[in-house]
Amino acid sequence: MLENLPYFQKYLPEDLNRVDAVINRAVESEVVLISQIGQYIISAGGKRLRPIITILAGKALGYNEDPLFSLAAMVEFIHTSTLLHDDVVDESDLRRGRETANNLFGNAAAVLVGDFLYTRAFQLMVGSGSLRILEVMAEATNIIAEGEVMQLMNIGNIDVTEEQYLQVIKYKTAKLFQAAAQVGAILAKATEKQELALKNYGTYLGTAFQIIDDVLDYAGDVDTIGKNVGDDLAEGKPTLPLIYLLNQGSPAAAADVRHALEHADRSYFDKIHHHVIHSDALAYCTEQAKKAVDAAINCLNDLPNNDTTQAMRDLALASLARIS
Repeated sequence: MLENLPYFQKYLPEDLNRVDAVINRAVESEVVLISQIGQYIISAGGKRLRPIITILAGKALGYNEDPLFSLAAMVEFIHTSTLLHDDVVDESDLRRGRETANNLFGNAAAVLVGDFLYTRAFQLMVGSGSLRILEVMAEATNIIAEGEVMQLMNIGNIDVTEEQYLQVIKYKTAKLFQAAAQVGAILAKATEKQELALKNYGTYLGTAFQIIDDVLDYAGDVDTIGKNVGDDLAEGKPTLPLIYLLNQGSPAAAADVRHALEHADRSYFDKIHHHVIHSDALAYCTEQAKKAVDAAINCLNDLPNNDTTQAMRDLALASLARIS
């Protein structure tokens, strides 16, 4: 996703090496199982998108000190802990192209190690000495939890509106993107206007990212999305392509979606996939993601115009390239 972007070619490997050094130290524990599961998860890689946002937000405003990389690692720990818990709740068996930790080590171990990473993240926050950062992350983690519960309540709900869907992803996904950007802003002593611009950039980018993920559940493959296609349908999640079909699709498409969601029926995936790709659902969802990306890029007008802010524009555009 990032290999053709000049900033990432020049600087990102070194930046992420600094983050990974913090992660590797922080995941160590005298409890062998914690270190084992922690290393298993960390070694799976992932896009490191949220810590990248923290790094770019700070460096866009001229900040490049060690706390930036410690807090980028903190953001990744928060994200990873939510993934561990999500996989248990969703009974997932594939994440980032590998067997999930809960499938390999058991649900109890996955949940408890998720708790360890979550609390380790708060230790890294305390190490920053910033009460503002603690406030931002405490609010973010609380809202993320609310978003997870909202999504759970929507399982099998065929009456979910697009507005309700967007509210869920604002809480569940975009909030951590927002917080990641805001942490970098706070460390860099951003002005109020700059901090707001970075917060909004994170919100819009996170929104676009989740919409694209939902599109890829029907337009991608295992190698692209790192999990089984159709997992959202099998869990009864009313994502944007399905909400579109329920409201704008043919009567047959709407009926099939209703059945699939109400019964969390993976066997309907081929039918639903056919309806999605032979309708305007993917085009509509892609357009909504593009609007969010454009909004994210516009936020950067309130920041200094430098190589890092250009990289932030490129990063936003690269998110759309996943579905090209």
